[in-house]
Amino acid sequence: MQPKKNPQSDLRNYSSLLFAFGLCIVLFVSWRAIEAKTFEAQYDYESLNIDDDDDDEIPITEQLKTPPPPPPPPAPEIIEVVEDEKEIEETIIESTETDQEEIVEEVEVMEEEMDIDIPFAIIEDVPLFPGCEKVANSERRNCFQEKMNDHIRNNFRYPEIAQEMGIQGRVFVQFMIGKDGNISGIKTRGPDKNLEKEANRIIAKLPRMTPGAQRGRPVRVPFSIPIQFKLQ
Repeated sequence: MQPKKNPQSDLRNYSSLLFAFGLCIVLFVSWRAIEAKTFEAQYDYESLNIDDDDDDEIPITEQLKTPPPPPPPPAPEIIEVVEDEKEIEETIIESTETDQEEIVEEVEVMEEEMDIDIPFAIIEDVPLFPGCEKVANSERRNCFQEKMNDHIRNNFRYPEIAQEMGIQGRVFVQFMIGKDGNISGIKTRGPDKNLEKEANRIIAKLPRMTPGAQRGRPVRVPFSIPIQFKLQ
């Protein structure tokens, strides 16, 4: 004999609806749990009241100011009476003005005593290399350069030690053409002592020249020239 049940009272007919309802409740509880905020405990006003703190009372003291001492009384002015009977000696001031002739003589003496070196580029009358005496004044600089280059080529000799060691380069030479036309004060600067020695030897063999002149007076003329040492 089978038991008789009312088909409307069977709970399995509402299983899907109950599952959905239960799922909604679970989601709602989870959402509220996530959105819930926690607040830190707030301090009571009484705990933050700073009126009860003990403040150290600083006594107010008044600084006594002493008045400065009074200034001393002014000294009485003593007026000395001078009699008019004394004679005053007058000093005669001599004139320091000089005539124009005296000024010219002083300038000439100073120019004679001054020993000035005039560079080759700005001197009025350049030193004359032997063979340039008959050349026009405007061409004497070029003639000097040409004669100088010819002298270097004719007396040039490459040092054997520098050739064996493969040394080459440019040597800068500076010297002075004196008031008497002689060469002095030779200075060399180059990559090797052997090359400098050869450049010194070449310049030392320069002939005596006609000295340069500035305002018609002979002066010393410094001159510099590079000498190239190059292996073929």
